[in-house]
Parts: sequence; C-alpha cells; structure tokens
Amino acid sequence: MLQTLKNAFKIKDVRRRIFYVLLMLVIIRIGSQLPIPGVDSDYFKEWFANQSSDAFNFFDAFTGGSFTEMSIFALNITPYITSSIIIQLLTIAIPQLEEMHRDGEDGRKKLTAITRYVTVGLALFQSVAMTVGFGNRGLIPDMTVVKGIVVVACLTAGSSMLMWIGERITENGVGNGISIVLMINIVSRIPNDLVSLFQTFVQGKTIARGALAALIIAAIIILVVVLVLILNGGIRRIPVQYSKKMVGRKVMGGQSSSIPLKVNTAGVIPIIFASSLMSFPVVIASFLGKTNGTGIGSEIMRGLTSNNWFNPSQPVYSLGLVLYIVLVIFFAYFYTSITFNPMEVADNMKKQGGFVPGIRPGKPTQEYLEKILSYIIFIGAAGLVIVAVIPFFFNGVFGANVSFGGTSIIIVVGVVLDTLKQIESRMLVRNYRGFLSE
Repeated sequence: MLQTLKNAFKIKDVRRRIFYVLLMLVIIRIGSQLPIPGVDSDYFKEWFANQSSDAFNFFDAFTGGSFTEMSIFALNITPYITSSIIIQLLTIAIPQLEEMHRDGEDGRKKLTAITRYVTVGLALFQSVAMTVGFGNRGLIPDMTVVKGIVVVACLTAGSSMLMWIGERITENGVGNGISIVLMINIVSRIPNDLVSLFQTFVQGKTIARGALAALIIAAIIILVVVLVLILNGGIRRIPVQYSKKMVGRKVMGGQSSSIPLKVNTAGVIPIIFASSLMSFPVVIASFLGKTNGTGIGSEIMRGLTSNNWFNPSQPVYSLGLVLYIVLVIFFAYFYTSITFNPMEVADNMKKQGGFVPGIRPGKPTQEYLEKILSYIIFIGAAGLVIVAVIPFFFNGVFGANVSFGGTSIIIVVGVVLDTLKQIESRMLVRNYRGFLSE
C-alpha cells in the first residue's frame, strides 16, 4: 500500500489527481465546521444528546459530525444515497428506467441526471422538515419566514454542493467521489469514538484491567478489519473455454479465460440499505417525540434500535436483529440481480463461442451461473452480517456506544482498497503509454 502511494507520487498525472482529492477533502472538512446563519447549534447538541436511538449516531457518522454541529453540510450526501436507493429500486418496477439501465453509457448518464434531480428534491424536503420541526422549538431563535428560508437554502445547497464535489472527485481525482466523501466523514468521527471507548473501558480502571480492556478493543477492531479484507478479497472464478474457429486463413479462439465472481458481490450496499430502512421510522418517531412512550409503537421503535440488541435485561428487543439480518440478505440478492445478469452473460458467451467446461452453452450455462451465484451471494451476505453484528454485540452487552461499527469499517476498507486499485490501474496505463510512445 505505502509502496503504491510512493510510486504514484512519481507520476505527474496521478500525483495531480491525488492532490485534487486531498484539496476537496479539506474543503469538505472546512464546510462541516461552518455554521448555518441564525441557527442555535447548542440547542441541537443538547437535543441530540438526549436521544436514546442509535439512528442518529448512524446518521451523524455518515455526516462526519456535521449533523450535530448543524453546519451547512448537515444533510451531507445522505439525500444522494437515499435517491440512489430509490432509483435502483424503481429500475425494477419502471420499464423505462430498466431500459436506461441496459442502454450502456448514455442510459447511465440519464439515470445519473435523474438521481441528481431526486437528490435535490429530497434535500429540499428534508431541509424544510428540519426547519419547520425544530425551528419553533429553539433551533432558530426568533423564528421568521426569512430565517427559515435561509436555513432551508443553506441545507439544500450544502447537500447539492457535496454531490457536485463527489462527482468532480470521480472525474478529476481517483476513486469513486461519493464513496470518498462518505469515507472521510466516517474517518473524522473515529478519534472521538476512540476517546469514548477509552473513557468507558480504560479510564479510571486499574492498570491491569485497563490494559486488558485496551487489548480487547484493539483485537476486536483488528478482527473486524481482517474479516472485511477477507470478504472483499474473496473471488470465485468460473472457467471459460473459447472454441477454435476459422476466420479467413487464421485460426481464432481456443484460449481459456474465467468469469470472476466476488464473494461480496453487492459490497456494502445491503448494509447501507438495511440500516437506512430501519433507521428511517426511528428518526421520524424521534422528531414526533414518540420513542420514549409506553405504547406498542414505542416498543417497536426500540426493537428497531441496534443499541437495544443483545441487551441481557431486555432480550425481546433483539427480535429487531432478525429483521435486520433478513433485510441484509434480501438486499444482497436484490442488488446483485441488478448489477449481474446471468442470462446476458450466458448469451454473450454463446455468441463469442465460449462455454463453461462440462456445461452446455445457452440455458444450461445460465442456470449454472444462477446456482453458483446464489451460493456466493448467501456466503457474502452471511459475512456482511457477521462483520456488522460484532459491534452490535459489544454495544448491547457492554454499552460501547460509538458511531462507527462494522458498517463504517466495511465502507472505509472497501473505499481504500478500491481507490488503491484505481491508482494502480492509472499507473499501469501510464506505463503502457510510455512504452508505446518509445
């Protein structure tokens, strides 16, 4: 990893792209500290501290602390993530969107444009909801229509600007810009979470107990990172043989290849989708003040909160974990079905004279790929669940309430690995160009 970065800085184009990414990240962190005019940020910090739900911890981790600070980037890229989820779900239900998805680069550009419009719409809706919901309760002192419009404009513009920055990073930098924005937000919260762990489990303890607690915390973090690396690196290769054929006087084909199927085919998307769906009703209930009651609705909200899972004194709330696992597995299969089409792959192989050894081309190849893929998806989803549940277990049993967990680690490790791969590919292309120019 360090050697890759060292070599990357020797190439002018790659070095320029890396510095561009770093400049954008600095801008993001500065914007995360700029307060919205007319907003009492102390009110929101106090309100946030009184919330028992972890849904806001999840939201605050994704916004890099901008949410609790009520900065101009308070909404961050969460509207973009939500709009991406909506568009991908609608791709299955609306034939026109499905056609765009299959229409190559032009179709993807149209879907991207639609996602942008939906992002701005969602950001505007969330901004209005937050301004109206909290404005008259102390968030905006001496609330007026003009002040409310200013807050809505700042929140909407901040989210839209982050979307624009993410796209510019993708175009002019290295890696996926939106993923990098999300990663830097999560990383910015890790020091505070480590301090919280230290104060909870190490500070005030005897030297022996404090040292043991620190070793256990470090071992758990290392274990989760190793599991994520194994999960992201796991690949099942399907061998493909191409038959020989005469093209003029030349014999073409006959070479062997393979189809690489990642064990974690959907990446971190199932975790994000499942967490977002489960946190949405809890956030709405918190806005309405319905989470601390005694009715059946409040009990359901507590069951959806991961802080209550694995709690020995209230085991019934762990039923929410079952729903979470089901959602992760469902979205793993669903997202993979969107991104990988066995029928299309089998048809392309047949047209090019390729076949899987021992499997007939066409329909049998499609069924074989579907069978293999179903096993792989389940293994990947099970791995995601294990990585995500480990922090939930320690949060519930030991009260280690931190904003980062398995989801955050999967995102950070995945983005780092993907960015390094893109840096290596650009270095490789640069070397090929240098060789050809000579």
